[in-house]
Amino acid sequence: MAKGQKKFRSVGTRPIRHDGIDKVTGRANYGADFALPGMLWGGVLRSPHAHARVLGIDASKALEIEGVKAVITSADLPVIEAGDGPTNFWDLSRNILARDKVLYHGHAVAAVAATTAVIAARALERVEVEYEVLPQVQDVMEAMSPDAPLLHEDMFTKGLDPKPEHPSNVARRMEIARGDLENGFAQANVVVEREFTTRSVHQGYIEPHAVVARTGEDGQVVVWCSSQGHFMVRQYCATVLGLDTSQIKVIPAEIGGGFGGKTTVYLEPLAILLSQRSGRPVKIVMSREEEFRATGPAPGSRIRAKLGARNDGTLTACEAQLYFEAGAFPGSPVMAACMTMLAPYTVENLSLVGYDVCVNKPKTAAYRAPGAPIGSFAIETLIDELAEMLGIDPVDLRLHNAAHEGSQAPYGPKFRRIGYRETLETARAHPQYRTPLERNQGRGVASGFWFNAGMQSSAAVNVNEDGTVQVVSPNPDIGGSRVSLALMAAEELGIDVERVRPVVADTETIGYSDLTGGSRVTFATGMAVVEAARKVIEQLRERAAKIWGIDVSQVEWNEGYALPGQGNGEHDPLSLAEIATSASRTGGTICGNVSLNARGAAPGFATHICDVEVDPETGRVEILRYAAVQDVGKAIHPSYVEGQMQGGVAQGIGWALNEELVYDEDGVLENPGFLDYRIPVASDLPMIDTILVEVANPTHPYGVRGVGEVPIVPPLAAVANAIYAATGVRMRDLPISPPRLVDALDGKHSG
Repeated sequence: MAKGQKKFRSVGTRPIRHDGIDKVTGRANYGADFALPGMLWGGVLRSPHAHARVLGIDASKALEIEGVKAVITSADLPVIEAGDGPTNFWDLSRNILARDKVLYHGHAVAAVAATTAVIAARALERVEVEYEVLPQVQDVMEAMSPDAPLLHEDMFTKGLDPKPEHPSNVARRMEIARGDLENGFAQANVVVEREFTTRSVHQGYIEPHAVVARTGEDGQVVVWCSSQGHFMVRQYCATVLGLDTSQIKVIPAEIGGGFGGKTTVYLEPLAILLSQRSGRPVKIVMSREEEFRATGPAPGSRIRAKLGARNDGTLTACEAQLYFEAGAFPGSPVMAACMTMLAPYTVENLSLVGYDVCVNKPKTAAYRAPGAPIGSFAIETLIDELAEMLGIDPVDLRLHNAAHEGSQAPYGPKFRRIGYRETLETARAHPQYRTPLERNQGRGVASGFWFNAGMQSSAAVNVNEDGTVQVVSPNPDIGGSRVSLALMAAEELGIDVERVRPVVADTETIGYSDLTGGSRVTFATGMAVVEAARKVIEQLRERAAKIWGIDVSQVEWNEGYALPGQGNGEHDPLSLAEIATSASRTGGTICGNVSLNARGAAPGFATHICDVEVDPETGRVEILRYAAVQDVGKAIHPSYVEGQMQGGVAQGIGWALNEELVYDEDGVLENPGFLDYRIPVASDLPMIDTILVEVANPTHPYGVRGVGEVPIVPPLAAVANAIYAATGVRMRDLPISPPRLVDALDGKHSG
């Protein structure tokens, strides 16, 4: 029987996570908790302008202050080649410290290290910077106009043929197309075409970026930091600073949230360089204001989308243009939005064109399923409109067009076994879908998709001399991956999960791994753990064979015991602990190490139901009920799968209703803190019902699909569709804040 169908001993249970007690009692060490003897405090000087040329920097007065030990600017960084890889290190270097120009309000210009944080702050005030203020551009459409202020005079739009002769703020044009668009729309009985806008939003992680760096007399660097990938930190810092990778050791701290916002570096290279200059450890911690002004948000966007369908509900064609803010440097997730927005559906004729556009705002960073919530907002709203125009239930319309095994994704490959239809059928049968609604209440439905990822992972499974087991992971634990990895190891070995101790190792202790992101860790690192555990089992069988004096082929492993085969009944079963106790006499330490590039990451799908009540006088939206249905492959630890789903819903509701980074006419952020940037709190949310659909991924030993990205994709449209059902007003501009909704309702009544 396939493992996805059997009853498991450990997988699918809900033990307390191994790191849980330390975290709830305050013992866990996060980035800002680290301190070293002789440590200096670092601070960063940031631009007061959204766009300006840096004519000169004079740090002499800062260096005169007693206690100031080092000051650095971009002149202290090596010049990096741009390159064509996934990370443009030339841009990364210029984002860490502005070179020639500042490109957004809050752009780092210089950094200092001093004996106290107060002295460091005073030193920053004494660094003199001469600016030539330049015109700035905030709006993505204005940035595309021929007369817009240029952020980069040497940037020519990629993806155009012939190559443009003049520079532009448009970094790249990209397109996904197939079929015959004109013919597809000709087949449609109904066509809906609309425009949508979204604003920049912050990931809202609670822990700020923090780092401590120490440089030894031999030039070796040790870094303690909060990030989503310490191997990423090592690579980025080494490249930006011109160091060998082997010169840097990164020790991961616990992470107080990231959601994609900690997949790059801001402070780490500065702390290393300041430590090199001062000869002492340096600690830098961002303030909350710095987090909002100078780290990477999700992009603002504008989308024009057109969707056609026959009278029976069959989608015939889709055309869309997506314009995404990249921020100060190229690299918005607009291509991911193009690839994901239609993935839940079979549409034969399509043209999806994306534009990556630079504006005078911080360089965008990932935020859970980057790009997908924005694209889904547009498409899922149009599908809701089509359902109403055709008189078809919105879930039934989605079922009629649902992608299934063998369907070709818009971005190319054909899907293997997927569970999207199952999420729709489960949502349709959910009690919430039949709950009667009252006046000013409405119900919205939306679906969402994310690819999920595999990539490179390493893992080790070590058997201790008392028979307990250590699982060594290279990935920071954001959503409970420690316990998920421990559960898979326990399942393979046939022992209680309490006998397994998972640890997150530093960059010198375990093999390279890509970062924690893309919903990849339980899938990819979990695959490495399973293979490592199986290596351990082979060694346990070999040791038992030596103890018994029989051939290893005669030894079986079952439920934590080595069992002698037929004809060897004189031997009693040996437990893992018994074999471990005698390991020194049978060959030494028992351990398994695996490094792999995981293939076969299965996509995830979800369908959400949202019920709202709207106060027509104030525009306040109350979320009454929310149900999230998701194909999770196999829930290794169901509680943390449910937590991922609920967290994504909460963030998506915030994105839909309240969250936006507000800039004034000079490009200065007006709400750089949680007082004015309002994320949902407990009183804003109902109990979020989570329904786990388990359609196993056939390429993983336990059927795992990533679960962390998909939950944030449907809420934007689900909330907007519910508000329409309650009010009769379509809101296509996010967030749907009370003032915007009141204005729309007033316009409806006055019209």
